[in-house]
Amino acid sequence: MALAFTRNLCGRNVLNTLNLAKKSVIGPQWCNSRNVTLRVVSAPAAKQESHDERNARLGRELSPHVTIYKFELPSLLSISHRFAGIALTGWAAILGYGCLLMPHDASHYISALEACQLSSASLFAMKFVLAFPLAYHTCNGIRHFCWDYGKFLTMKEVYATGYIMLASAVVTSIIMASM
Repeated sequence: MALAFTRNLCGRNVLNTLNLAKKSVIGPQWCNSRNVTLRVVSAPAAKQESHDERNARLGRELSPHVTIYKFELPSLLSISHRFAGIALTGWAAILGYGCLLMPHDASHYISALEACQLSSASLFAMKFVLAFPLAYHTCNGIRHFCWDYGKFLTMKEVYATGYIMLASAVVTSIIMASM
């Protein structure tokens, strides 16, 4: 509708119809020199049918959606990249609200966690769970930046960078969790 309004506003037909082209200082030079005719054609209301009705009439089956597709590495990494971003956002929100609402500062809660005398393996596991989404999201973000620059876009390179990114995310998480 906006396109049709603009066409009518700037078209020579409006200027000629209103006789402004001869009297105005602006004249037709501010208009587009091309004359484009747009026509919207719609079926009569009685014959319009929904998408599902048309597919049923033509004997088309429903699309099986993602149930028939094999999840491959690029799709899994894309989905997990989003989940890692959601986890990071959730942890940032929890930490932010916790700092605002909890009665004590962070050192009090760290000393309370140390008082639980958890084994080093369980502390490492907890740190790894917190560190992995950050490392994964960062490494995969670097991979996406490379794609934005037009690098590593063949299927062989997409898979290779996916495996390299996974390995670097695990190694980075292990280094962060061992600190």
